[in-house]
This record gives sequence, structure tokens and C-alpha cells, in this order.
Amino acid sequence: MDPDQPTRRRRGLLIVLSSPSGAGKSTISRMLLDADKEVTMSISATTRPKRTGEVDDVDYHFVDDAEFDRMIAANEFVEWAYVFGYRYGTPKAPVKQALRKGRDILFDIDWQGTQQLKAAMGEDLVSIFLLPPSMAELQHRLEERGTDSHETIADRMSRAGAEISHWPEYEYVLVNRDVDECVAEVRAIVAAERLKKDRRTDLVASIRELIGPQH
Repeated sequence: MDPDQPTRRRRGLLIVLSSPSGAGKSTISRMLLDADKEVTMSISATTRPKRTGEVDDVDYHFVDDAEFDRMIAANEFVEWAYVFGYRYGTPKAPVKQALRKGRDILFDIDWQGTQQLKAAMGEDLVSIFLLPPSMAELQHRLEERGTDSHETIADRMSRAGAEISHWPEYEYVLVNRDVDECVAEVRAIVAAERLKKDRRTDLVASIRELIGPQH
């Protein structure tokens, strides 16, 4: 089979999940990937150092600043941004290939990356913003993780308000009060988006079979 030919009778989706740190984005992303095998995670390139347990080309494509600069100059990113002092970018080629094959890609990016992705390929984008129930609950979740210092938590909380202010730029906005309920809502959004007529590459042929080409 030609690897460039579509494997499903629809175009793929670019599913963006954004949220302030601690609002449950990583947990919901993982649960969506476990529940829906048609969704795969986008692998970003980053200048951030590799953390213990991370695998190159699985968790991220780890590159140095010179290579990241080269990729920008060669227009190899569909989006890129600075996040907490390091650069992250989504390589363009695998995204376009996945769309042609009808595969859905999940993006864990912030509002800056979402805007770039929307400008580059908005017709394929489904953008979802996750809100915490309250700022007090957001701080509680950050503290419960036990992975950040008090200074880091304070920094993340100070950034949260600015990140949340971009909620009107997203198509869907969910409040993550209960993780199972929130995952169910995300899956419902994805299911509906897959059925939109503009993404159904099989519809024209099916309708012609029903009523003929004259219509």
C-alpha cells in the first residue's frame, strides 16, 4: 500500500489541549490516548535538556539551539514558541502526512502555539481549553504533584491568569472538575468533529451513488 495514500475516508484532526499548568491537561491527554487508538501524540522538537527517563524521538526530539535555528530558517515548523526559557516546535512534515492518512494528532501546546497552528492549518484544527474549577484548586493540584518548588509553583500561579485570559481564542472551553467527566467531554468533541461533512472525503462519492452526478 502506498504510504502517502489515505487509510481512512476522512481527513485527520489536529486536536489541541491547552491549559494553565496543573489544570489536568497531561492527565486528560494520557487518558484520551489510552481510550482512542486513532489519536497519536505530536512529538515536538525542544531545546530543553532531556530529563531522567525521557527518550529522544519518543518524548521529544531533543536538539540544540543551532539545530532549532536551522529548522526555523528552513520553515520546518508548523508552530514554535518559548516556554519557560526553552523553545518548543512542531515539525511540519509528520503533521501533513498524518492528515493525509486520516490520523488524528494531539498537541500539548500553549496559546501561542495554538494561534500559529490555527494560522497555518486552521481548517483541520480542533482547539480545546481546560479550566480549573478555581485558582485555589489549581494551586492545590500543583502542590499535590510534589514535583515543583514553592518558587516554581508561585511562578506558575502568576502565569495562570495570563494563560486563562486567552480562553476566547479556543473553540471549546471545559472546566475540569472531574477528570473522567472531562475526558468524556473531550471524546464527545472529537467524535463530533470527525463527522463534520468537510472532513468526510467519502461523502461526495456516496451521494453521487444515491442521487447521481447531475445533482
